[in-house]
Amino acid sequence: MSVDLVEVVRSGFRECVHRGSAVVLRPDGEPLVEIGAVHGPIFPRSTNKPMQALTLLRNGFEPVDDSELAISTASHFGEPDHVELVQRLLDRFDLSEDDLECPPDLPFDEQARAQVLAGSDRAKAARRVFMNCSGKHAAMLATCKINGWPTRGYLEVGHPLQQAVLETVADVTGEPETDLGIDGCGLPIVPVSLVNLARAYSTFATAAPGTPERRVADAIRTHPRVISGTDGPDFRVMTATAGLVCKIGADGVHAGALPDGSAFAYKIDDGADRARLPLTLAILQRMGVEWTDAHAELAAPAVLGGAARVGIIRAIPGVL
Repeated sequence: MSVDLVEVVRSGFRECVHRGSAVVLRPDGEPLVEIGAVHGPIFPRSTNKPMQALTLLRNGFEPVDDSELAISTASHFGEPDHVELVQRLLDRFDLSEDDLECPPDLPFDEQARAQVLAGSDRAKAARRVFMNCSGKHAAMLATCKINGWPTRGYLEVGHPLQQAVLETVADVTGEPETDLGIDGCGLPIVPVSLVNLARAYSTFATAAPGTPERRVADAIRTHPRVISGTDGPDFRVMTATAGLVCKIGADGVHAGALPDGSAFAYKIDDGADRARLPLTLAILQRMGVEWTDAHAELAAPAVLGGAARVGIIRAIPGVL
């Protein structure tokens, strides 16, 4: 059963509440905090991207630099440098945008989206390279080329690449075989419990230098704007928190870990984005992260009345 986790307070009145489930693990992998349904499966959405990127490294993909590996794990905002990284990866393997099987989209970043719409026919403005998962799809296509696997139909669960992904997710999370879902970008998605999702992130954060797991973690830590975007939640939280590796997922999922192996994962029931930062910051404080002004700012976004601050969004006091 889910629990009240985040509240919106306006003019001293609790206006609404976001419910969910969350787990925080100690460095030894044992639970420090368990709230709600943390042992049942959820769709991890884009928090599974590090595991997908790990699959690619295990199957011969060799990025030219950390930024290319980072875009392979990204839920990017479609900003110009994001698109350039995706296109560079496609070009390197003689692939085109038409080879991508993710859906066309507009950039998530407001400025990038406005520039695209101002410079083209609105009906034709959406492109596959702008889609937030296009870096992952480009790297998957590259891995297909490396292994001689078909580049068409790589989204299908029976494709050798997706079979390799399923094997990696099972290895890293320890989840039993179960029915799959379909993610927003069209790829198969494996249900994972919050406890095992947190443990997977701990594995990435504590892996030995040079291992595929550590390479993925280091690429995310080094390029937090590449894996998200300007002012994206992961960019802001990792910039404020040394050594943290984390990744958001659609519909209210977030997971991450510190270098000592302590880790967290949560799911907001209603999928509200505004609940993310307050809950993530409250969890980091519970994990013993050294608190700074940057953390305090992220932990309590303002509720506005006109142009004035009249309240806050915050983790419910004492919930953790």
